[in-house]
Amino acid sequence: MKNIKFKALSVGIACCLMSACGVQNGNNATTVSGLSTAAFDTTINNKLVKLYTLSNNNGMEVCITNFGGRIVSLVVPDKNGKQTDVVLGYDNIAQYADSVNSPSDFGAAIGRYANRINKGKLNIDGKDIQLPINNYGHCLHGGPSGWQYQVYDAKQLNDTTLQLTILSKDGDNNFPGNVKASVTYTLKSNNSLDIAYRATTDKETVINMTNHSYFNLNGDPSKDVENCILYINADKYTPSDSTFMTTGEIAKVDNTPMDFRKPTAIGRNVNNFSFDQIKNAMGIDHNWCLNTYKNGKGDDTKVAASLYSPKTGIMLEVYTNEPGIQVYTGNFLNGKVKGKKGIAYNKHASCCLETQKYPDTPNKKDWPTANLKPGEEYYSHCVFKFSIK
Repeated sequence: MKNIKFKALSVGIACCLMSACGVQNGNNATTVSGLSTAAFDTTINNKLVKLYTLSNNNGMEVCITNFGGRIVSLVVPDKNGKQTDVVLGYDNIAQYADSVNSPSDFGAAIGRYANRINKGKLNIDGKDIQLPINNYGHCLHGGPSGWQYQVYDAKQLNDTTLQLTILSKDGDNNFPGNVKASVTYTLKSNNSLDIAYRATTDKETVINMTNHSYFNLNGDPSKDVENCILYINADKYTPSDSTFMTTGEIAKVDNTPMDFRKPTAIGRNVNNFSFDQIKNAMGIDHNWCLNTYKNGKGDDTKVAASLYSPKTGIMLEVYTNEPGIQVYTGNFLNGKVKGKKGIAYNKHASCCLETQKYPDTPNKKDWPTANLKPGEEYYSHCVFKFSIK
């Protein structure tokens, strides 16, 4: 296998070469979702990359690569028992690693800081820090080489559990502290995917991890998800400006298109450009302040949000201990990027449900803190539970 240094201009070609080599070597297997494991076998920045498969006895399968800790496919039975892949992604490591021709955060375990930090500016322990700018004048998802583009160390504990770990050194994208972080994916017998994030640091820093899966419960990513029914257990949300940055306001959802307290078709509100928040984001790309988080603690036994496809009958419920959830309806998908099976992903072909601290929390001192100090442990919990309705 070729060793790939993560350099955006050359990585696509190099990855294509190594993918072909993997198949020729005969180290191939096909997953239920149709992925070739050989298409993910390589070395990036001197670290082995593979595709790992979790499965249970109910016909559910989750395929994960340790490049970016990404969920590549997630198969659940629909109302007719048909095994249905419900996430967007690529069917080879070449596209995931090529940040120029196929940039994406599909399925990634995001860190150090999911979502945006205003103008990339931090003040930690009295010191001003300038993070790299990579999105509309802000630092998004930890910067241009955030953890979605780094290789996690992987250990598959059994058929249902994968543990990923990463050491993010002091100064990684200018964030302070040597951070040891882990993401543990566990597929349960009740068809839930349990995701536990943990981290420690030797210097005060900020941490905000999430999973960035793009869900299409219709099982047909060539079409939009505007028919899918969205529920968000939140009375309030954080408005954002035209650069997608939170303004600092916490607003009520009452009498606005942001009210999903009653299950509502995404298509009812996602194109309502008469409402500035929808217009600014070209759809939905906002953080909601979850009702499941009270007095500094989140209740991960209560449904924070849900998504339902009338077409397949597949229901996804989200549980978390986090204060917020970012809902993103694939507004920047434009058909130029082709994913698994060569399918072009168009606008609103998916819905992301990202459990998190509020965007730009480090600069909004009254919001639930994202700071982590030496001796403390960061812990974030998210459950994606699937069923048939």
